[in-house]
Amino acid sequence: MSRTITALDPDPARVGFVWVQLDGTPYCSLPVTRIAAAGFTAGDALDARGVRDLNQAADEEAAYRTLLRTLERRSFAVAELRRTLVRKGHPKDAVEAALARALRAGLLDDAAFAARFVQSRTERGRGPLRIRRDLLALGVDTVVIERALEVALPPDHDPQIAAEALARKRLTQLHGLPASAQLRRVTAYLGRRGFSGRAVTDMVRRVVREQLS
Repeated sequence: MSRTITALDPDPARVGFVWVQLDGTPYCSLPVTRIAAAGFTAGDALDARGVRDLNQAADEEAAYRTLLRTLERRSFAVAELRRTLVRKGHPKDAVEAALARALRAGLLDDAAFAARFVQSRTERGRGPLRIRRDLLALGVDTVVIERALEVALPPDHDPQIAAEALARKRLTQLHGLPASAQLRRVTAYLGRRGFSGRAVTDMVRRVVREQLS
């Protein structure tokens, strides 16, 4: 059964968009450029394939609109944004089309995202291990992560110095607790921020002794 595009009316809510009417009923709002690219005109009789093409265009536009609204809140890595759009119920094909469109427009850039992420987390006292783990969880490529860390952290950067500064700051909040409790809490605190290992534990033990002496 065919359906007919009975009108292509300007969308009063969005400049450059038109409402597609099928059989006299508003069906979807699409960019004028998308209508022109698809070759849709008023009076066209759409077969099943034509309706599928129209639905696909509507799905892709809906996914892109959600993408834009999502990016208004904060920046995203590509893989993280893909998962977000799929969770919101957009078809996977439409999500991929929306992501490709955003990449072409320069709205997504994993290298720039990773660079900003590394800088902000470093300023908050996160260690390289924690930053690397968090970026991997967001779907950022390992090569991109290592490059961002390399650029953000100078060659003479010593994570141990940063860890010790955090340990001393944390210990000021644990005054009066037994040494064993201070050691346990500070070690766990540093671990959550990406500083772990035997060297870190030894450093915390030394700093605790110094604070109590």
